[in-house]
Amino acid sequence: MGVDGLRQATELMRARGVDERAVGAFTRFYGMLEAEATGHILEDTIEPLGRVHSLADLEVDEAELQAAAAVSVVLKLNGGLGTSMGISGPKTALPVRDGLTFLDIIARQILVLRRRYDAALPIVFMDSFRTQVETLQHLTKHAGLEVDGLPLSFLQSAEPKLRADDLTPVSWPEDPELEWCPPGHGDVYIALQSSGLLDTLRDKGFRYLFLSNGDNLGATFDPRIPAWMARDGVPYVAEVCERTRNDRKGGHLARRREDGRLILRDSAQVAPGEEEFFADNELHEYFHVNNLWIDLDVLAERLAQRAGVLELPIIVNRKTVDPTRKDSTPVIQIESSMGTAIEVFEGSQALFVPRDRFRPVKTTNELLLVRSDLYELDAASRVVSRIDHEEPYVDLSSEFRFVDDFDARFPRGVPSIREARSLVVEGDVTFGGDVTCVGDVTVRAESPRVIADGTRLEGDA
Repeated sequence: MGVDGLRQATELMRARGVDERAVGAFTRFYGMLEAEATGHILEDTIEPLGRVHSLADLEVDEAELQAAAAVSVVLKLNGGLGTSMGISGPKTALPVRDGLTFLDIIARQILVLRRRYDAALPIVFMDSFRTQVETLQHLTKHAGLEVDGLPLSFLQSAEPKLRADDLTPVSWPEDPELEWCPPGHGDVYIALQSSGLLDTLRDKGFRYLFLSNGDNLGATFDPRIPAWMARDGVPYVAEVCERTRNDRKGGHLARRREDGRLILRDSAQVAPGEEEFFADNELHEYFHVNNLWIDLDVLAERLAQRAGVLELPIIVNRKTVDPTRKDSTPVIQIESSMGTAIEVFEGSQALFVPRDRFRPVKTTNELLLVRSDLYELDAASRVVSRIDHEEPYVDLSSEFRFVDDFDARFPRGVPSIREARSLVVEGDVTFGGDVTCVGDVTVRAESPRVIADGTRLEGDA
């Protein structure tokens, strides 16, 4: 442990060609890990977010919209494999709605927005070493997506997974690539700089960057936000939504009592025994959507002041080296979250946005929601709701955890849930076509069970 483990890890990173700024960030985090830093944010050190600006109240004229669109760039985080859902390639290559993948829908959205605002509106994907090749291959079907002089993709850094017992780089000869991991999406700031993309964008006159997760189909570019930033000199904006029972595990913003700065607390930063405070939707009523807007000039200034490293809070992620095998070597992945940078930018703002800006797919529960009759794609390829009430609570048992198993149990599509308040499925259940759920529905099966075509489910079914 200690000096030897750090030396081994950084030597491997340099041999792989990882930028020295990323090595420096890893070194800082390693020291924190060795000092048994948890990254926990205690409840008594923060207070609720309080009143925030609302997207609905931003008054911006057409000229401001056009001007903002002309100097904006869209960046999608695209390093995830979706291993928790049994996906081996890029998660965003998963068909999610009407036979279209996340990547298809994102590309269509961008092309429509370019025509609407007569703007270049570049899009770039921050990929990991596991997602870049397949992502670029998939995007070739969307002609005109790439902007001259700018890449469609750039790579985030890579770092060794560390053995949980001694903090040395793990060895896994069965698949050596599993010895490596991306360092969390907080690496985006270093990767933007080390790739040269930050300077290139600024040299070409781009000022505002919209960052969001590739698996959030609601995260569309809205020029009202950079127009507001330009008018009021706002350097950084984090979108927040009202929390529902489906969001109790999502991170939230709060104010640090010590200095009044906005901070982000993710679920991994909750101290043991304080889970009830984190999940309290009345105490912390907004959750962090991970849709961020950043003034590139201010970002460049902050990075220059800090030798290219923003010194974000550590997130200690404990896993096994092969995430599909719980009997494989326990490891620690040192990570950081891009949203924690909110505390670095003086004058940062939270912005309350409607629910339609948050349509993620982290689990098959959410995949069912997005594929259901609750939503449809409009002419601009936006995922729009067809209901005027809160979406149902969905909880599928482990038989549905992986996408292949999910698809096998919904061979003719997911049931209608427009009239449902909740859908809970426990056990090995296969659904026929044209199944309708009404009210609170619970389906249980002690042995394999089939729900016949056309069944109407209510209550305990």
